[in-house]
Amino acid sequence: MDDWDEHFAREVGRYEDGEARLPEDPDARQKQLTRMGNAASGAGLALLMDGRGDEAAEWFRRAADRYYESIAGAPPGSWGRPIGAMKALILADDWELAEDAAYWALALGAAESESPIGRYAAALALLVLGRDHDAVIHADTIRTSEGFPHDVGDALAFIAAHDLVGYAYAVESVLDSFATREEYLEDIPVADTVLVLQALAARRGIADELSSSLLPATSAGA
Repeated sequence: MDDWDEHFAREVGRYEDGEARLPEDPDARQKQLTRMGNAASGAGLALLMDGRGDEAAEWFRRAADRYYESIAGAPPGSWGRPIGAMKALILADDWELAEDAAYWALALGAAESESPIGRYAAALALLVLGRDHDAVIHADTIRTSEGFPHDVGDALAFIAAHDLVGYAYAVESVLDSFATREEYLEDIPVADTVLVLQALAARRGIADELSSSLLPATSAGA
């Protein structure tokens, strides 16, 4: 059994350490802000797993803020920043701010990106905005791209198509992939991508019934 208080305390420590040593150099600063965003996301995940959703939402919003700030000085194609912001705000159940992050991802050119991770950002953004028909185009691209998890692309495509059966198979495959991992974001053993997919699916009435030690106890069919 994981000690979520211990995970939370570690992530808060990482965040505060980064805050205390935030450099002025643009490149070093954007990297530090990204690390702080990751730590804040980790803190939010630990709280979410511990059943402390309201507190988790505060940390997820903090994570999104750091990802926004980190884009200044970041190299082109830094799609992890808008993806991180969208995922954090979805996990915070703050759909208004998630939509803002989605518009940000599209304004950065995600839909015109040639990289699978950029197309992932576009598909995620369009699903957040309810533009399911447009999301399918990008989901279909990434589900056949080399080096990108095909089951994540499948899940996004099935969400966009409102395909309950297809989505169930895909999201269960994504969850299985998390169960075989040895490394997790910020060392927090949580299937965060599954939680994001489930939240998007729930808004279309097709969330799957899932049970796993990598998900909060309240997440089944959420």
